[in-house]
Order: sequence, then structure tokens, then C-alpha cells
Amino acid sequence: MKKASLLNDYLNRYAAGLHWKLQAGNLENIEQVVVIPAYAEKDLLFATLASIAANGDAFLEKALILFVINNKAAVPVADKENNTQTLAVLNALIRKQSFIKLALAGDLHDLLQRIADRPLKLGCMDASSHGFEIPPRVGGVGMARKIGMDMALRLLQNSDEPRLILSLDADTLVQPDYLSAVRNVFLSGKTQTGIIAYEHQMPLDKIERAAICCYEIFLRYWVLGLQYAQSPYAFHSIGSTIVTTADSYLAVRGMNRREAGEDFYFLNKLAKTGPISQISETRVYPSARISVRVPFGTGVAVEKIVSGAGQEQRLYDPRIFIILKSWIALMKQSFNRSEHQILAKARDIDPGLASFLVARGFLAIWPKIRRNLKDQKTYVRQFHVWFDGFETLKLVNDLSKTLYPRISLVSALKKILEMLDWDCPGGLSDENFSVPEDEMRILLYLRGMTHR
Repeated sequence: MKKASLLNDYLNRYAAGLHWKLQAGNLENIEQVVVIPAYAEKDLLFATLASIAANGDAFLEKALILFVINNKAAVPVADKENNTQTLAVLNALIRKQSFIKLALAGDLHDLLQRIADRPLKLGCMDASSHGFEIPPRVGGVGMARKIGMDMALRLLQNSDEPRLILSLDADTLVQPDYLSAVRNVFLSGKTQTGIIAYEHQMPLDKIERAAICCYEIFLRYWVLGLQYAQSPYAFHSIGSTIVTTADSYLAVRGMNRREAGEDFYFLNKLAKTGPISQISETRVYPSARISVRVPFGTGVAVEKIVSGAGQEQRLYDPRIFIILKSWIALMKQSFNRSEHQILAKARDIDPGLASFLVARGFLAIWPKIRRNLKDQKTYVRQFHVWFDGFETLKLVNDLSKTLYPRISLVSALKKILEMLDWDCPGGLSDENFSVPEDEMRILLYLRGMTHR
């Protein structure tokens, strides 16, 4: 009864609403919904769908692949037309109609025929056509994900456990065991949110390939640093890797409406309800293409590296993660300390840490939080609710800008691997570092270690 009440409250107060309608075929026995926002993705979306279609029949029959075709009103005409064509093809697939009248290129026609021959359950939501566009001041991809995920929540309310919402991107390929491997991880009931192992697709262009290697090393280095610091926010924040239960989605009041970084903020909320699990039993393969559609993310990062504007060949100074680890350890031991005593201890760790805490209002905020905490376990949990992934990122960036500027990729990696008691790929030094050969070697090593 409580779950039903929470669901109704969410759908009435926080959901995206029923303005956007679902077009779908058979919706019986749905246990998983894969939500895929798409903006002008006709040339890539159906390759993604074909990779999903290669999954086993039994799992395809219990999963809905739900596309949210979206744009705002003020976008290029070519992008709107791309979305219109995508909607037409998806509706033909849903209704099992012929593709001949759509005048498709031969290779796309063959791809669609392979998709049509599989027992896929498809759905699409039109957030693109006139009158149904994403509102101008309501974000972008975050809103599109929210529209799809809120519909998934509705569809899953009477399904058998575990009821799963999978987040994917229109340009991300999956393995043939994607649906089965993910579901098997959640069957025990112990996992509530998971991050699927990922590997970016490698571009043919040598410069772009070097850029995505560099960027993925940066992402994996960030997580290694947080792992060393024993932060509960040591996980990747990539939209196409996220899986969560319907109950967890409801518990955090759903996806946000942000134009970019929606995955980071969504996972930041989910991590406060329980641990984020690593799903290493399968892989997803995000695109590495250059894009400037959103303020930040993979595409923007690759574009900056290619143009020479990025910093990803220089990584955070590992000393920052030593400070972070000491700060987290200090707070775990400070149940009986006042905020002024904690601040003095923080200054002993590093003056930059103390300055950051003062600037963030620690002396005023912490007494209010501390007042209602009666035991050590609750104390530690509430500390991590306050000092969350966003505050962690702010601290790391503040220390990087003021006291510990970024250092070379090789030096940073050697030090963080040493701190973690990991072996370092041999023969690496700043003097003989070769791009992209050594970058690829480092990336393959990190992928192997972090996917264990």
C-alpha cells in the first residue's frame, strides 16, 4: 500500500506528465525497459537497436526498448527532419509495416529487416513534432531521459521483481548478453543500482582515437582516485551504463531535467540510497564521436582534446586524493568532535582543505546536521549525504586550481597505481611516452583491471 501511495504521489507531482504519448506494440510481461533518448540519430540509432536485437529471445520478449525522439522548437530544420524520419521508421517497426515506401538506403533497409525478424518489443515517444517538443527552459537530454524513465515506471508497476530501468544512448552498442547479464545481477535482490562496464568505440581517425583514449584514461583515473580515498562515489557517471530498479528510481524522485550532466546528478542521488554496484558480466560501447550539443560530456571532451583545448593529458595530482582520503577518515573518527575541532584537524591535513570547508559553510552547516545524529553509523551516512559526489568534485577542482595543479598523465598514473598497490605497465616514462600507442596500452590495462 505504501509503494502504491509513493508511486501515485510521484506520478502526480514529479513525473514528466502524460503530454508525451507512448506508441508501442505488445506490452505484456515487461520486466525491463531500456530507455533511449535520441536527437537526430537516424544514422546510428538502428545499429544500436540491431545490437540489442541480437540478445536472446526469452529476454527480448520481457524487455521493452523505448525510444524518446526529442528536440526543442528552435533547432536546425535538418535535425527536425532527421527526427521525423526516425519516428516514421520506428512506427513502421512497431506496426510491423513494410519499409519500402520509406525510400531507405539499401544498407539501412537490410539492417531494419534483421531487426524486424527478431521478437523485439518496441516503443517510442514523440517529443519532437510540433506541439510536443521539449520546452525551451526545461533542459535537454535529462528531460528526454525523464520522459522515458517515467513511462517505464508506469509500465513496470505490476511487473515481477526485479523491475529494471536501463539507460542507454542511441549511439551505444551492446553485447548479445546485455539483457540477460544485467537481469541476472539483480535477481538476488542485493543490487539496487548498477553501472555496466564500458569501452568507448575507437574511431578510425588517429587523432580522434588518441583523444578518446586520453579521455577514457581520465575517467578511469578519476574513479581510481576516489577508490583510493574510499569514497562511496567511486563509480563512472555515464548515461548509457546506468541500470536501476523501479523502486530506487521512485525513491530519488526520478531523473532530473538537466541539459547535461544528468547522469552524474542522478547517480549522485541514487548513491545516497545504497551502494552503486559494478556490473562486469557484460559491456556497452559508447560512441566517441565529436559533439558540441551539450556543455560537457564525451563528445565535448574529445573535441577539446582534438583542438588542443582539453587538459585530459594532464591528470589531477594524486596528492589531492590523499587529502580526500584523510578528510573522509577524519570525519569517520569525529563523532564526538565539534565543528571547530574538525576544522582544526582538517587544517592539519592540508590548509587548502580547511579553506575549502570554510568557503562551503562547514562551520554553519555541520552543527545543524550533527544535532540530530545519535549513533556512529547514522553519523557517517549523513556525512556522505552532505559531502556527496558533487562536493567531492568541488573539493578536487578547488585544490587543483589553487594548490595542486594537474601533472603529466604518466606521472599521475604511476603514483595512483602505486598508492593502490597495483602494477604499472612497464616501460612508461614522460620522456619516451608515445601517443597514441602508449595511451592505448595504458587504457587496455586499466580496462582489464577495473572490469575485474
